[in-house]
Amino acid sequence: MSPKKNNIKAFFKALPKNIFSGFVVSLIALPLGLGLAMASDAPAIAGVIAAIVGGIIVSLLGGSHITIVGPGNGLVGVLLVAISTLGLENAYLAIICSGVLLTLLGFLRMGTLADFFPSSAIQGMLAAIGLIILGKQFHIMLAHKINRSDTLDYLVEIPFTINDAIHYHNKGLIYAALAGVISLTIMLVYSKIRNKYLQLIPAPMWIVLISIGISYYFELVLHESHPIANEYMLSGIPNIHDIIADLPKLNINGLSNVSFWGSVFALTLISSIESLLSIKAVDKLDPEKRRSNVNRDLKALGLATVGSGFLGGLNVVTVIARSSVNVNHGASNRSSNFFHALFLVLFILFFSTELTRIPLPALMAILVYTGYKLASPKVVRKIFSVGKEQLIIFFVTLIVTLKIGLITGILMGVVTSLIIHMIINKSVGLFLRNVLKPNILMFREPDGKNNYYVSVKHFCSFLNFYKLKERLDAVPENKDVIVDFSMCEFVDDTVMENINNYQETFKKRGGNFEVIGLDMHDTDSKHPFASRRLLTVPNIIKKSLTKRQKSMKELAKNFLFSYQSKKEKDINFLYDFNYFKTKQINHIYNILNHNESPIKLFDIEFSEGEFIAKEVIRSTMLCIELNENIPQFTLDKEGFLDKVSALAGFKDIPIENHSDFSNRFHLIGDNAPEIIRFFNDDITNFFESNAYYHVESNGKAILIFGKERLASIKEIKSLFDYGKRLLMVIS
Repeated sequence: MSPKKNNIKAFFKALPKNIFSGFVVSLIALPLGLGLAMASDAPAIAGVIAAIVGGIIVSLLGGSHITIVGPGNGLVGVLLVAISTLGLENAYLAIICSGVLLTLLGFLRMGTLADFFPSSAIQGMLAAIGLIILGKQFHIMLAHKINRSDTLDYLVEIPFTINDAIHYHNKGLIYAALAGVISLTIMLVYSKIRNKYLQLIPAPMWIVLISIGISYYFELVLHESHPIANEYMLSGIPNIHDIIADLPKLNINGLSNVSFWGSVFALTLISSIESLLSIKAVDKLDPEKRRSNVNRDLKALGLATVGSGFLGGLNVVTVIARSSVNVNHGASNRSSNFFHALFLVLFILFFSTELTRIPLPALMAILVYTGYKLASPKVVRKIFSVGKEQLIIFFVTLIVTLKIGLITGILMGVVTSLIIHMIINKSVGLFLRNVLKPNILMFREPDGKNNYYVSVKHFCSFLNFYKLKERLDAVPENKDVIVDFSMCEFVDDTVMENINNYQETFKKRGGNFEVIGLDMHDTDSKHPFASRRLLTVPNIIKKSLTKRQKSMKELAKNFLFSYQSKKEKDINFLYDFNYFKTKQINHIYNILNHNESPIKLFDIEFSEGEFIAKEVIRSTMLCIELNENIPQFTLDKEGFLDKVSALAGFKDIPIENHSDFSNRFHLIGDNAPEIIRFFNDDITNFFESNAYYHVESNGKAILIFGKERLASIKEIKSLFDYGKRLLMVIS
């Protein structure tokens, strides 16, 4: 009985953090729910209903730990078609039927469904969805409603809409367009501002607050009516009682309609793929290194979708952007998903009239930004860097999706991938003989350590990767695994990407995942995910040093250190630091170190969040390896946000007789008595008399950095000097 008691105690201990993260997520979910519903031609409240129903049901029945659910970006195009062709009531019936099918997929253990689609085809499908969202909502963002039958027509009309907006004479339209432009600017600029006070409130909620504030300014201060044209203001936000009174009336006569079932299957396919991809991405961010039960989550998502449809809501899917925010604000279990839903209920109960003060162009700007992130030039460049053939798969999927539909688009992407695989291997026979074979041998090596060895033969692609995945999933992630591709003639990009994900996961969870046998394989690009085949040895491209790198090389000489500009993937020494528990480290580079010195200075590239919420950050850091163990702690300059976070469970540790230190610094860690003993007068005085840095101990080493950006040469010198003097004080 004691483990259960401990679990309950841990749950309540983490509750303040989960309530806090749930609140922050709700600030994003509210405007996004309203916007996604309106982009789908559904009532604005439908998106919020999906988030509320999903948050409650999935938090109670789901199999993931820190994900957030609600209406998804990927379903906008399908819902648009369903509502326009079937009508709103039949569309709700289609949503309910798709929920039933999604539940069935969970019972059939189809959690591997997303693995059967090539990565480039999925990216092409998501980019098409992004263009569908961007194309339609861009015009509303600039207060220019148009009606076209084709997404490409909406995109072609964008320059004309911009031109019309520049020449508006109607005051109401001018203000509406300004609301859209300002909101889009906030979305574009906000992620670049690395300020923890501003980022306490997410960008979409800033747009909501500013919009409502301006509305009240005109009403209460200027005593004027709102200047934005009425047709571009949000309307029809019902309260809870109205929602219950106006439940959708379902008409089962549409069940015999072919287009009805086409919409059902499309909703089910996109819901499952978007959710499975998001769950897999969020698992990589989990600081507790847990793995989700995807089949259980599919069942819960299906049941939530059924409930949402009956109440007049949209499909419920796992959403990566809101889940990433959830992780970054300290969530540790599914209760944060529940509280995000609870806060949404409170918003609708107490602030439904305030929501009608939000201009439509402001909400549409949020969706335009979301659509752009899905289909940005960065996505195309990334696909191209993996391989030119991947660009063909990407664009075939994208164009067919835009012109015909989502299901046809993703199927054409699969067919194109198969054809390209045959062409690359110059052998239809090799492809047909091995395309569905497992060709995998796995055994535990009799070396006393019980390491796992996996041999993959002949052909490994997205179609048969599930066989390799089954074997790898059976290996505990704290063990050592060797995957040998030396007898495999072809390995596609989807497999390489998934293998890379396994390497990251095993590193974080104390194991080791090593890939061998690819040194004789060739690839058309240097990208680590590029397809591999047994041909010639690839070329090596040399690059000259930048001005900053030359300065760092000169600096290394002055310090009698060595300098290495190339990327280094050996980053295991960083994973134990709490700072990187929810971040993905790509590599370190521009490394200054010395064999006889415990100090290593380097530039680092890492990312926060995943998928469209992913933000790549480059910074300069210093790591000091210690000869003796010290307590684990994190030390930062104390600010208002740290005082607020103390209410959520992040308690500051005071140092006796050093009130100035305790007022200026925020010191946290699990073992307070040991930390207090470690911070003697010399160490405390050192921190009090020097510049502020983020200083963190993992018990065996200390990590130090200033700002979340690359440091100048002057800042590098200061950081290096700070590290040397801190080491002397500790020693």
